[in-house]
Amino acid sequence: MQQNYEACLGVLKQQFGERFEASEAMRRHHVNSTTWLEAQLPDCVVFPHDTGEVASVLKTCNAYGVPVIPFGAGTSVEGHVNAPRGGVSMDFSKMANILEIVPEDLIAVVQPGVTRKRLNEELRATGLHFPIDPGADASIGGMVSTRASGTNAVRYGTMAENVLALECVLANGEIIRTGTRAKKSSAGYDLTRLLVGSEGTLAAITEITVKLHGIPEHIVAGVATFPSIEAACNAVISCVQCGLNVGRLELLDTAQISACNRYSKLDLTEAPTLFFEFAGMEDAVKAEFKVFRELLDDAGAKDIKAASNADEIGRLWKARHDAYWAAVAAMPGKSGHTTDACVPISHLAESIKAAQNDLAELGLPGTIVGHVGDGNFHVLIGIDPLDPDETAKAHKLLEQISERAIKVGGTCTGEHGIGQGKRETLLLQSGNAVNVMAAIKQSLDPKAIMNPGKVLPDSF
Repeated sequence: MQQNYEACLGVLKQQFGERFEASEAMRRHHVNSTTWLEAQLPDCVVFPHDTGEVASVLKTCNAYGVPVIPFGAGTSVEGHVNAPRGGVSMDFSKMANILEIVPEDLIAVVQPGVTRKRLNEELRATGLHFPIDPGADASIGGMVSTRASGTNAVRYGTMAENVLALECVLANGEIIRTGTRAKKSSAGYDLTRLLVGSEGTLAAITEITVKLHGIPEHIVAGVATFPSIEAACNAVISCVQCGLNVGRLELLDTAQISACNRYSKLDLTEAPTLFFEFAGMEDAVKAEFKVFRELLDDAGAKDIKAASNADEIGRLWKARHDAYWAAVAAMPGKSGHTTDACVPISHLAESIKAAQNDLAELGLPGTIVGHVGDGNFHVLIGIDPLDPDETAKAHKLLEQISERAIKVGGTCTGEHGIGQGKRETLLLQSGNAVNVMAAIKQSLDPKAIMNPGKVLPDSF
């Protein structure tokens, strides 16, 4: 096996020259950095320029049985870019071209290394934007791989709803295209949806056709505080039931608001708080916000603040996106870890309260934030990863949150993905369907070189 690795790396080094890196510093840069999971380094890093070079890497690695780990921006949080079997980290940062923008069709075609912020900068003059916003400046390829979403998902959906077509390279180096530019299709199996969210375990994505949306004419955003988590969730349920076209609807618990106040220099009331945003035609936004304001009052909201000033709105949402770093700063000496679950909104309040009780009973510091318009919430905890007692408590917390979500008809992850950390939980959630997933994996990647140790449990 070692001889195979050395021979494979020798071929790649000759092929890529200066774009082949094997220093420890470079290899360490390409493993997980925002999780308490153990860092597992690849043997080398290569930087392909185009689809042909990606195909060449995979053909070579497949021939020698050497793992390949696709790498975007490294912002995932479930160990997706770790290399438990060593191998080759394939960094897509040099495949970062915006290939085409077609405003008339509301699409853009990009390479996987393009980040969402860069795409939106290029789109600014068109009056269009790409709305999927996971917070971090993730690469589009990585967002496809993890089926990312974020604060805008309640209005625009996830990556699954915003990817029309893909170009991918299979484990054997074969290049395929899935989907079309048309708005719909009933032709054959939906391979695009299969690959979106596959976390690099089925193919390497080399080109993405994404949907674009018009930039709203008018935006109203703000915050409202509540006497309890239940009251805030009742407001969310009422908003959804009324069919209001809310753009963002985020819940932060008291501990998270306290952390945000200190980190982002805000003066918000320290209580369960909804961050909200309505966007669209000005008259429609005003009408919908009027109804929303009445719903907030009915749910017992206090300190309702709203603004349409772009700077104030930007400051507000920056504070929300900085919630992870605010929470980490509030837990000095601890390593931050975040997990997510998604439940039907009728079970949202009980799920969040149960997670808060878990934190208290286990004695772990933590905060909760959520994209609550679609039932997705995150628990941010602080632990010492070198303390086996704290690590065991963290594992117990994650298991309890996931198991409760599954029990009420939800999922163990709404947007982070399975990665390394939730493979056994996938079996609990999906049961015999995991056999089908394993069969697909075996068919497309019989030597199991594509991002091994992710998604499927060890028993598969």
